[in-house]
Amino acid sequence: MKLALIQMQVKSTPEENLAKAKTLLAKATNEKFDIAVFPEMFACPYDNSCFPRFAMDKDDPFLLEIGALAKEYGIYIVAGSVPEKFKDNIYNTSFVFDPKGRRVEKHRKMHLFDIDVEGGQRFMESDVLTPGEDFTTFDTPWGKLGLMICYDIRFPELARLLALQGAKGIIVPAAFNMTTGPAHWELSFRARALDNQLYMAGVAPARDVNASYISWGHTISTDPWGRVQVQLEEKEEIAFVEWDFEYLEKVRRELPLLNHRRTDLYSLSDISNNK
Repeated sequence: MKLALIQMQVKSTPEENLAKAKTLLAKATNEKFDIAVFPEMFACPYDNSCFPRFAMDKDDPFLLEIGALAKEYGIYIVAGSVPEKFKDNIYNTSFVFDPKGRRVEKHRKMHLFDIDVEGGQRFMESDVLTPGEDFTTFDTPWGKLGLMICYDIRFPELARLLALQGAKGIIVPAAFNMTTGPAHWELSFRARALDNQLYMAGVAPARDVNASYISWGHTISTDPWGRVQVQLEEKEEIAFVEWDFEYLEKVRRELPLLNHRRTDLYSLSDISNNK
């Protein structure tokens, strides 16, 4: 299974970003792949003031056009994330479209990013956003995949639950910043991949030093042995990477750590999707 990880620089409006997404996706299709992934909040700037302004429902023209692109190119698209308006709440939500353009899954960010590091980054998603509650996987012809958004990766219980539900890879639209990125970005993706013997992909916005929130960039993919397969720098670019699930099964046979869990002494409930 081959992925196109699209590290795009986010512009000021959904219209500009849709045009940018179309351009980059068309460029990516010069190479054959199965799944395209866009960054967290790729429809608007990652800024609390923008989330209510650009909040969209599931049938917003922006999302319908992403679905149409999936159908046009015959690929899966993980539509990064967008501010989703549902009833009286706004969520940080990722939608998944299949090669027929159908919306097959969505994930609402479960863990809201509230951070206040002295001398570093301060951001309070909970001032505007509502946390999601669903553990999200979706089926593909190659295997089951899990879906998180950014801060979700910091909670190892979530990755383990997705692995226990059968996920062979986890896709993470994300936007670590200039404080957390250098410290924890690569470490987080290697650790979750190693702990659960699966693939991880983190897709970030390209860096914009003039933005109110500056993305670390460094879109990444890690393998079941905990190795970095590919990692970009900060600029707008597309990374292509292959996930080999036969290799994943080989790693799990040779070092069967998931089978070695002492569930007689400790346990983590394998919670089914409750959508």
